[in-house]
Amino acid sequence: MNDTAFNPHRFQTTVPFYARFRVPYPAALIQFVADHLALPPHAPILDLGTGPGLLAIAFARLGHDVTAVDPEPAMLDAARAAAEEAGVPVTFVRGSSFDLDRLGGPFQLATMGRSFHWMDREATLATLDRMIAPGGAVVLFSDGQLPYPGQEWRKAVLEPLASHYAPEEARQREARRSPSRPPHEAVLLDSPFRHLERHSVIFKQTLDVDAIVGRTFSMSVTSPQALGARKDAFEEELRRGLAALSPTGRFDEIVEVKALIARRG
Repeated sequence: MNDTAFNPHRFQTTVPFYARFRVPYPAALIQFVADHLALPPHAPILDLGTGPGLLAIAFARLGHDVTAVDPEPAMLDAARAAAEEAGVPVTFVRGSSFDLDRLGGPFQLATMGRSFHWMDREATLATLDRMIAPGGAVVLFSDGQLPYPGQEWRKAVLEPLASHYAPEEARQREARRSPSRPPHEAVLLDSPFRHLERHSVIFKQTLDVDAIVGRTFSMSVTSPQALGARKDAFEEELRRGLAALSPTGRFDEIVEVKALIARRG
């Protein structure tokens, strides 16, 4: 069950920031997933909640036939432009997890990058069970930061500002993080796709203040749309808080990008 109201335009104003400032999906992890699942040439892949097409383009580069779905037209425009620039064919479709049946199939693989938490997870998996071919899989891609000096800006600066400037979005974020909400793994274990394994790539990177501001605007809770007329004041306070934490304006982080592979049990 999805406890967040479906808003197809939630990420509309994040388009200029998302692909540039979000943590990238390492090519080595994409290649590993394709090899591990023994995807044949031109395997039909469904990328659900494609955003600016990061996963769709990555799998298309490996020679697979990708159908990429997103409810936001501006995201699809950005994804089409990125695919054209990359020189790879991707079929882009406006839609969401709530109208998947019309896409047909079968697909060998369904991928979701940082999007599963926005869906009615149980219903989505039930629909995908009808669409994924025997031997196929669902893969959830996500990222997170490991504890490391230099990452205190999130709790010390960003989260208090988000709660002040976008309280309703911050409340919804906390609801999604609530211990009472089953994690994706629990939902998958109760679904047809109950055979789980996780693989990841870990790397270190350094962010400057502009990169942190850009990443902040790429997130729904602090998107320009969520902040509205308070966006400039929010950015001013964010930059001031970051400067107080690091006079050099540099922040190190250790990132883990994960692929949770789910196959029928």
